[in-house]
Amino acid sequence: MKQENTVSVRPMLADDWNAVSKIYAEGIATGFATFETEIPSYLDWDKAHLPTCRLVAVQQDSVVGWAALSPVSGRCVYGGVAEVSVYIGKNSRGYGVGKLLMKHLIVESENEGLWTLQSGIFPENKISITLHEKVGFRYIGKRERVGKTRDGIWKDNLLFERRSTEVGVD
Repeated sequence: MKQENTVSVRPMLADDWNAVSKIYAEGIATGFATFETEIPSYLDWDKAHLPTCRLVAVQQDSVVGWAALSPVSGRCVYGGVAEVSVYIGKNSRGYGVGKLLMKHLIVESENEGLWTLQSGIFPENKISITLHEKVGFRYIGKRERVGKTRDGIWKDNLLFERRSTEVGVD
């Protein structure tokens, strides 16, 4: 009987970028995880994401997934709203790593005072849709033909959000 290896979640460090970027590249290669066509430099990625709520899933000292938040706007009224990025290494998909990361990300986001998390998901990415629904996100709409993939194909983007029951509640 094969023994399962424990997966833990910890804050992402700059030193994790090599492993994180490889997992990001695997997501790009699927053709339905992002509109991005290439991996940014760590400096560019760092500028585009909040300095907090950056997590990695680690199994046997190897990063097997990551999650981070990006601001949705520079306007102060949207200061409590962030967009989710979650990527799981191709050999770790289907084992609950995404759910573990998302649960930790939700707690971290609420600790940081964020009241709404948003995600834009390609309709073909059924696994990501299911993951988001399992952790409390709801479908709120669709942006039709909002962007082109690396192959020049126009794609829809499904919008999901999760409102905190702890933060921003009056």
